Amino acid sequence: MSNLKELKRAIPANKIHWRVGATNGDKTSGIALAYIDARDVMEVLDDVVGAEKWQCRYPFAGCCEIGIKVSDEWVWKSNGAGETNVEKEKGQFSDAFKRAAVLWGIGQYLYDLPNSWMPLTARGRSYVFSKEVQKDLTARLDVWQTKYFEGK
Repeated sequence: MSNLKELKRAIPANKIHWRVGATNGDKTSGIALAYIDARDVMEVLDDVVGAEKWQCRYPFAGCCEIGIKVSDEWVWKSNGAGETNVEKEKGQFSDAFKRAAVLWGIGQYLYDLPNSWMPLTARGRSYVFSKEVQKDLTARLDVWQTKYFEGK
């Protein structure tokens, strides 16, 4: 059995995505929040514990349980999420899965990232980070992750 502490490893900075958190009053800047894609969570699980030694299930709407086989026992951790604004049900399943994965340590370190206020670009009725800002965030994250994991 692989070391479950490996689930807490750094995810390559280029696989981290960014969304806008809080914004200032005139919507010219916002806090950058880092997140990972559900497929990247699956990749970490496959790499660390093996595809045959983890599974997920959804016992009811909004809840995901991730089980990992430890020795001969399945150990389960669960978390939930509400419907999202885009693809409500799919987003809900994906978010619940990612939140359950955080309980195993996957991407958990991203919650320790310092807040960064970054310039926003208007897109329709919402605001996003431009490609240039996202590149800057990824470069900053790469440096931060190196320092963060050297200290562990």
